[in-house]
Amino acid sequence: MLVRAARASVVLGVAIALSGCGGGAVGTDATANKALDVPAKEELMAEGPLGDRVLGKATAPVTVIEYVSLTCPHCANFQKNLFPRVKKEFIDTGKVRFIVREFPIGHTSGTAAIVNRCAPADKYFFLLNQFLTRQPEWVSQEVRPDAIYSVAKASGMTRETFDKCLTNQTIIDGLTEVKQRGRQFGVIGTPTFFINGRKAQGEVTFEEIKAMIEQAPSPQST
Repeated sequence: MLVRAARASVVLGVAIALSGCGGGAVGTDATANKALDVPAKEELMAEGPLGDRVLGKATAPVTVIEYVSLTCPHCANFQKNLFPRVKKEFIDTGKVRFIVREFPIGHTSGTAAIVNRCAPADKYFFLLNQFLTRQPEWVSQEVRPDAIYSVAKASGMTRETFDKCLTNQTIIDGLTEVKQRGRQFGVIGTPTFFINGRKAQGEVTFEEIKAMIEQAPSPQST
C-alpha cells in the first residue's frame, strides 16, 4: 500500500508540469472566426522533441494538426462523432495527413498523455481513441492510476511498464515542450485545429472541417 501511495504521489507530481493550461476547453462560440492568427508554416510543421504521431500519407496535399487534451469532452465528441468520417473521406483516401499533438489540461490528462506516449508508436492512436471514448471510466478531479491503467492495458501494456512510464523524464520533458510550443502557437484550449493556414478552436462540425481542408493553399504547399 505504501508503494502504491508513493507511486500515486509521483503521478501527481509529474503531471503538475503538464497542467496549468491557462484556460479550459474552448466552446462553440470560438468556432465563428476560423481566420485566427496562425504561426509561420515552418514553425507549425516542425516536430517536437518526441516526434509527431501521424496518420495518412506523407504525400497528402493537406496537413491537419489537432491539439488534444485526453480529458476534454469536446475532444471526445470530435473523436466519436467526426473523426471516423474525417478518416474515411480524407485520411484513408490520401487527401489528408493528420497529426495529433498533446495539450494536456489538468493532472489527470497529463498523466494519461504520459502513458499514451509511453505506448509503442503503432498503438498510439488506438490508445488515444480508448482514452477519449472511455472518459467516464477514468476521468476525475484527482488522478486515479488504477482507472487510467484499466484503459491503458487495452493496448497490451503491463502494469510494470505503466508504472515505469509515470516517471519517464524524457517523455515528461518532451510533453511539456510540446504544450509550451502549442501556447506559442496560440493554443489556449482543446481541441484546436490548424488546417490550411487557418485555426479552429473548440466544437466544430464536419462541414467546417471539410471546408477548411478543401481551401488552398495547404500547409505543405510551397
